[in-house]
Amino acid sequence: MEYISHTLSNVVQQSALSSLSAGNILMVCVACILLYLAIAKGYEPLLLIPISFGMLLVNIYPPIMEEGGLLYYFFQLDQWTILPSLIFLGVGALTDFGPLIANPKSFLLGAAAQFGIYGAFILAMMLGFNDMSAAAIAIIGGADGPTSIYLCMKLHQNALMGPIAVAAYSYMALVPIIQPPIMKLCTTEEERKIKMDQLRPISKKERILFPIIVTIVVCSILPSTTPLVGMLMLGNLFRESGVVRQLQETASNALMYIVVILLGTSVGATTSAKAFLNVSTIKIIVLGLCAFAIATAAGVLFGKLMCKLSGGKINPLIGSAGVSAVPMAARVSQKVGAEADSSNFLLMHAMGPNVAGVIGTAVAAGVFMAIFNV
Repeated sequence: MEYISHTLSNVVQQSALSSLSAGNILMVCVACILLYLAIAKGYEPLLLIPISFGMLLVNIYPPIMEEGGLLYYFFQLDQWTILPSLIFLGVGALTDFGPLIANPKSFLLGAAAQFGIYGAFILAMMLGFNDMSAAAIAIIGGADGPTSIYLCMKLHQNALMGPIAVAAYSYMALVPIIQPPIMKLCTTEEERKIKMDQLRPISKKERILFPIIVTIVVCSILPSTTPLVGMLMLGNLFRESGVVRQLQETASNALMYIVVILLGTSVGATTSAKAFLNVSTIKIIVLGLCAFAIATAAGVLFGKLMCKLSGGKINPLIGSAGVSAVPMAARVSQKVGAEADSSNFLLMHAMGPNVAGVIGTAVAAGVFMAIFNV
């Protein structure tokens, strides 16, 4: 009888239920809500399911993120910036850069959306964060999870990794909810109904030269962006060269999904109650939302300016796609435009600023690294 009692006592002591704090329970509830949004509502399940499940695991069993734990080793790949770079490889292999090549003015819309990053940087400084922390937080405005992780690691802001990564990926997932009200507020119905001319055809030579030229120019000016921009352009070169179909398919499918699993679960596992439930986290979540809202508004407002200068040939809605959420932001531009006029087709036009936004956010990260001599 004593043996049974002792055994049961050991089982109870080893149970996670005996060590769960109120904070852990709260984070488990948050994880369950995110899983509901991903599965029942379809909010970017490829991102939210691994992130929220990583959150669930670490708050039930914290040692999983300690040395020797499974997710600890996943997270090392984040710290070494391997996974963010591989995500960019997959994005490049998946994405058609043709709309950006056909309409180089899209670069301006992508650049305009980066005002959200620099605006959030100033706000973060005003809220008491130091300059490196402010830069790591501000990059959330690009709605680019991999770049947020990359910059956070390069600036040695490991303590902020969880809130920054979760905020970045959450806002990426919530693009269809956050952007439309801002877009409608900044435009008139007449502007939303503007139909744009069909894009010119792009030659194979242009498609092949574009990633090579961008790599040479951007990486020569900002060498610190090479892991991100270089992998993005390599993936696109796989796609456009037409001679390495196996590499393109691997980068855009099997490798991409493996990396998403590793990255998502390890990011979610940085959100233990101890690390996540504090005042700084609330500030970061609010600053991230402000950054994303400013980026969306800046892109649309610059689109309005280009609309005026072009004599009404550019629909300002495509400016909202200047954030890095590819292709979600472009789809939102299409959706809002179609609500104003069901025959309006803006998707391909919006893909130009969307691709430019990916490059622009990586460049913004490179600028911060150059400023801090990282």
